[in-house]
Formats: sequence, C-alpha cells, structure tokens
Amino acid sequence: MLENNDFLKYVPIFSELDDSTLDQISKLGVRKSFAKDSVVLFEHETGSALFVIINGKVKVSRVSDDGKEVILTILGESDFFGEMAILDGQSRSANVTAMEDSELFIIQRSEFLNLLHIHPEIAVALLQELTQRLRSADMKIKSLSLKDAEGKVATVILQLADDIGKIKQGTVEIEKLPYQHDLANMAGTSRETISRTLHSFAKKGMVELDGSRLRILDYEKFKELYS
Repeated sequence: MLENNDFLKYVPIFSELDDSTLDQISKLGVRKSFAKDSVVLFEHETGSALFVIINGKVKVSRVSDDGKEVILTILGESDFFGEMAILDGQSRSANVTAMEDSELFIIQRSEFLNLLHIHPEIAVALLQELTQRLRSADMKIKSLSLKDAEGKVATVILQLADDIGKIKQGTVEIEKLPYQHDLANMAGTSRETISRTLHSFAKKGMVELDGSRLRILDYEKFKELYS
C-alpha cells in the first residue's frame, strides 16, 4: 500500500507538483475504503467532492430508460472522478460502483477549488485530462453508432488497454478483464457476442486469453485495425 502522499505522485493532475505541495494536498482529504459492489456515488447526487483511486477499480455507469446498465468507463489506480460536478456545481452525471475492494482519497469541493486558484498548473492539467476524456468519449460514440459487433468489442478492449493495461515490448496486458456481462454493457452488445468475438480474436492470433487476463499481442497493429 502506498503511504502518505506517494499515491498522489501518479495522479495526472498532481504529478508535476513538488513533494511539499503533495504533502499539503494529502492533508486536505480523507481516505475511505469501499467493499466490492458497493456504490460510491449515485447519479443525480449533488457533487461535493473529488475522488482519487489509491487502489482498486470502479465502474462509471448509467441506467437506461428500460433499466439496462450502460458502463461508460472503468477506472483504476491513480485515476480520478467527480471533477465535472465539482466544476459546475451540478449533480452527478453517473453512478460509480466499486468493482473490487477499493481505497479512495476524497477532497471536498471547496478545498479542491481553492487548490485550482493557488496552483493554476493543476487547472491546466485538469483541462488536458478532460480533453483526453472527451476525445475518448467521441471515439466510443462513433464506434457504437457506426461499427459492427467486432468493431464495438475491439473498441472496448482498446479503451481498457488505455485505462488499465500495462504495455511491454509492444504487448499490452489487461490483468483483470471485467466480466463478460460488464464488457457487453460497455460495448452495447450481448454477452454471447463478447465471448464469440474474444475467441475469434484469439483464434486469429490477435490476443491471448488466460483466465481473467487478456494480452493484445501486437497493440499497435490491433489499434490500427480497429481505431
């Protein structure tokens, strides 16, 4: 487990700050543990805090009019969420649920907004992160509206590779692939389609499946084919 402010060094919006500033930030928030499957945030709650994932994994989702869960993204260690509601003061735009036992660092809205005034470099880094997330969302919308089932599943795999994958010598490994029903909710398809497509990718030599672990054997080629 990372102690003191060590975890903050790896959070994109704080990574350029010096140790003394990180130490000050670590004293502004609190750590809180969430058990697997527990709800961290409900959609439409008033946004009053920023959340940083120290360890664990969460899913960000919404429920459609017909009651079906749609997973927007999965976040892991060093990711953050809750920034939109903090900036505009509006309610939360999605539910957030722990996918495994997780520890989060929570900074209240007033404290975070004060940080943005004192350290404008945090605001710049936040804008860069928001822009990147917007581009990713645009790519996903395009995929879900224009691509066939194989393309939709590939887009989800690429999203997971970027979010929680680890790259080594051109191979990207996703250590804990979400359950197939979660992948189906991310891709807007069925569980059967997820299973069939993953095994098709494996048969073509594009990926390796090993329990809950998935490896993209040639990440750049896979990205070129399906981006």
